[in-house]
Amino acid sequence: MNHMPANPNQGIEYESANIREVYLAGGCFWGAEAFIERLYGVVYTEVGYANGIIENPTYEQVCSKTTEFVETVYVKYDCTKVSLEQLIDGFFKIIDPTSYNKQGGDVGSQYRTGIYANDPQVLEIGKAKIAEYQPQYSKPILVEVKRLENYYKAEEYHQKYLEKNPGGYCHVDLSLLTK
Repeated sequence: MNHMPANPNQGIEYESANIREVYLAGGCFWGAEAFIERLYGVVYTEVGYANGIIENPTYEQVCSKTTEFVETVYVKYDCTKVSLEQLIDGFFKIIDPTSYNKQGGDVGSQYRTGIYANDPQVLEIGKAKIAEYQPQYSKPILVEVKRLENYYKAEEYHQKYLEKNPGGYCHVDLSLLTK
């Protein structure tokens, strides 16, 4: 069981002009969200499904492996408090970027890793960070960097799941927040 660290973003005032967004897929979205929302400068997180082929998917449909959706964390962050490069560095702490459709004990295309956005600059930064990380791995990095085609918020019981269910399954080592 993971201990849930405090969120350093509580009570911070943010200027709307400084808010940017990115969508990060790092396996099961419960643990990815719990980790990412605790990175300093993150204003808001929400879990959902990105880049699939149907409208308004349910969790059961996504798990059927027929919809092409990926479990994703929608992230809003204050670019004056944390850069996109720093967010991606944090993201890389919790994923195996060389794993194909698998993170931790979760297997399936909905658990692939990815960086998604509608802003071409975000995608360029994502590609540059992957190129920077590649020499550290003996296998190719398989993190998708793609335009966000669509996104649907996941069911309410998935939102902040590990806060609601402290003993819930999580492949992410939340102690990495302090390292």
